[in-house]
Amino acid sequence: MRQAGAYSGLVSASLSGRLGPHSLPLARIKKIMKNSGDDVKMISGEAPIVFSKACELFIQELTKRSWMVTMQGKRRTLHKEDVASAVMATDIFDFLVNLVSDETSDHLLAETPLEEMETFSLNI
Repeated sequence: MRQAGAYSGLVSASLSGRLGPHSLPLARIKKIMKNSGDDVKMISGEAPIVFSKACELFIQELTKRSWMVTMQGKRRTLHKEDVASAVMATDIFDFLVNLVSDETSDHLLAETPLEEMETFSLNI
């Protein structure tokens, strides 16, 4: 059996049912991992912890970049358009472009003249 290492503080059990100082529920992450494919049968105890940390870092990076867009617009409220702009402007978030492009096209659709909107509604 392995001994507790330098990261043993990260995996100490708490009363809330979570392991360590994670803000994301590990049971939910494990459930998502199991539902990700039919070939996933068992998941080690450390895997949800790693995914939790990765998700936290991802959310933190996306939020920081979105906040920079908000500040450039001289606002103090983060909007979904700021997140979409941050995704579009950052190469590492290219895998999200399809998700936010639908939202930005909805925003552009609201600003489209009525004649053009009728052709859009036929295509949707």
